[in-house]
Amino acid sequence: MTNTLLVASVGAVLLAMLFGIYCVAALDCAVEARITGRHRSNTLLAPLKSAARLWYAPHNQTETPDMPAWRLAPILYLMLAAMGLALVPWSRGFVPVDLTTGIVFWGAIEPLATVLIFLKGWAPNAHFPLLGAYRYVALGLSYILVSMFVLIGVALPAESLQVSAVVDAQAEMWNVIRQPLGLPLFLIVGLGVSFWGPLNFIDADDLHGGAASEDSGRIRLLWKMGRAAMLLSFSAIAASAFLGGWQGPWLPGPVWLVLKTLTIVLVLVVLGHRLPRLAPERFVTIAWVVLLPLAFLDLAWAGVEALL
Repeated sequence: MTNTLLVASVGAVLLAMLFGIYCVAALDCAVEARITGRHRSNTLLAPLKSAARLWYAPHNQTETPDMPAWRLAPILYLMLAAMGLALVPWSRGFVPVDLTTGIVFWGAIEPLATVLIFLKGWAPNAHFPLLGAYRYVALGLSYILVSMFVLIGVALPAESLQVSAVVDAQAEMWNVIRQPLGLPLFLIVGLGVSFWGPLNFIDADDLHGGAASEDSGRIRLLWKMGRAAMLLSFSAIAASAFLGGWQGPWLPGPVWLVLKTLTIVLVLVVLGHRLPRLAPERFVTIAWVVLLPLAFLDLAWAGVEALL
């Protein structure tokens, strides 16, 4: 990769992530206002005002916290989201990082994100954040297994673990039609790894805010940005894996990718506000008894289709 292409790739990923974080925050504000009926004067400026308020807010201090982990965890979480976004092809000729094992690389991002989310609750050295962290780790395996089966399923028609090859394999038919179970299951994974909406178990209200109860100021802002960035990365990967990515008639490839990604973001944001939060033990039962068998069925369906 030449220096010019490297700079263009890094710049495109960073700009896309910043724009995407803002879009996720704006959509979240708009959906919340629509559902609650509390309409804001300017939804487009609300995320910027909230970010400015948190940036200048004082930092909360607990007794003997792990300060390096407390500060680095949201930054590393943001970096993981950026690494995932870099795998997404913008067009046939422009893929920031076109790894031959891109699907496997994305699969590795999910457990690493779980580690950083655990650090979110571990670092403050307080009761409620630690309880939230252990609760999240107890649920994390179910997300990762479901994602693993679904991702292998989308790789089978392409006969490749390259994200660009998965997109190219959908020229005639999108994977959401080939494998109708795959996208809904993958969206559940997205809600879990970005701890969004009904699957936000680490910051749950029954733990008085959980890990977020001790976050404040810039650390809280970084975590908000990280969650939005991870939701964006999941949406972009989902658009590439199930909706044909950049492919589409009339419009340029990057425009199609943005439209499909924002559509999935909107679906996830609405689900985050509409779906009730389950009790953790009930979700574990659903994950192992319902979601995991459905993911295995999706993989078996993809395998039979590949053989035929």
